[in-house]
Amino acid sequence: MNSILRCEKLSKTYVEGKMRTPVLHEINLTVQPKERVAIVGSSGSGKSTLLHLLGGLDKPTSGEVWVNGQALSSMNDNDLSAMRNQNLGFIYQFHHLLPEFTAIENVMMPLMLRKMQVAEAYDQARLVLAAVGLEHRLVHRPAELSGGERQRTAIARALVTKPICLLADEPTGNLDRHNASEIYQLMLELNQSLATSLLIVTHDSNLAAKMDRVLTIEDGVLQN
Repeated sequence: MNSILRCEKLSKTYVEGKMRTPVLHEINLTVQPKERVAIVGSSGSGKSTLLHLLGGLDKPTSGEVWVNGQALSSMNDNDLSAMRNQNLGFIYQFHHLLPEFTAIENVMMPLMLRKMQVAEAYDQARLVLAAVGLEHRLVHRPAELSGGERQRTAIARALVTKPICLLADEPTGNLDRHNASEIYQLMLELNQSLATSLLIVTHDSNLAAKMDRVLTIEDGVLQN
């Protein structure tokens, strides 16, 4: 089976002047189609840095990342942007929605970057918002949505391009227990219905327990 996401000997050291701060040490990881993987670890263990490297948002000091068989080191910035838009979806602890735009306009954004026709982008965004239970909130701006609704909108935005893998960094970390439970149930349902792999960095033991695999990262080393 061809992997969706893979890295080998992935390392990251931040350098500031004469100070070197190693963050990740020769990480090896493979995510298969439709697989659900959680990465857990204490604050500062390197979880978010790993997710940024796997998503092509930062460059490793050494090692390689492949997304859908493509080596990220061979890509320039434009290629990386196109790769992310075509293959990956991102969800963060904070929704990062654009406040001046409505829910459906926020969800349409990744499709507009593909230069999709507005009417088609609208229809696709509406369908995904309906799938996350927000068909009645299309024209509401983020300030008019609850915390759970904002995160659902962010999930819809991440999924509207039908990514092969969803990278989520503490997706329920800013929500109360009830909303967190609804969000991770929604993510599991979408994983099944859309056949999208999930790679989730989380402190939430309930969410991690629902994944196919739980990996621990400690002092920049991934424990399988």
